[in-house]
Amino acid sequence: MPKMKTKSAAKKRFSVTGTGKLKRNFANKRHLLFNKGTKMKRQARGTTLVNEADVKIVKQFMPYI
Repeated sequence: MPKMKTKSAAKKRFSVTGTGKLKRNFANKRHLLFNKGTKMKRQARGTTLVNEADVKIVKQFMPYI
């Protein structure tokens, strides 16, 4: 049986916490930041957890996490 491949895009975007939850970065922080509000930019700092509805999809992309 061949090994399953991890999606390269997923391994760059998601990581696993110590308790096994999936962590992600916020979107819309790369360019055109002068159009975006200070509140939006401040709240999009750091990381957050992946929504429970999307965890199953992301885990399919990353079978060995």
